[in-house]
Amino acid sequence: MVWRPAARVVCVDDRSRVLLMCWRDPVDGHLVWEPPGGGIEEGESPIETARRELTEETGLPGSAVREPGVRVHRHLRWNGNLYDGDEEFFLAVFDKPPAIGREGLMAYESDWLVEHAWVAWDALPEGVEPPELLDVLCRLSPTGPWAA
Repeated sequence: MVWRPAARVVCVDDRSRVLLMCWRDPVDGHLVWEPPGGGIEEGESPIETARRELTEETGLPGSAVREPGVRVHRHLRWNGNLYDGDEEFFLAVFDKPPAIGREGLMAYESDWLVEHAWVAWDALPEGVEPPELLDVLCRLSPTGPWAA
């Protein structure tokens, strides 16, 4: 098993949709839908990582990421490795669905990224990561329509 500390951002727009990224595993081709985010670099805090990764992966402003975050245990297979450990998830809210860009992605990330999609909170795709993403959203934003 492998683990690297990571942080993710659950982005929500004015229509209560969640931004997800669809990645194709380079080893076996399975698809993973998850919020933007990535590994914490040396000397970086989880919130700094969340802000940096949001901008790199989507072009959205990292300043939109709010504290506090919530810790989420993840267990998934990716790129021939089994990952198991905790990640910090944060919330970012946007007044309208902003345009998403790929300019900050590394070349290999561009190859692996299938698409970005704003998905209704009550229609998250099968296989979304983490599987308890709706619960994570409720913990990050307990007054949203998803908490009703």
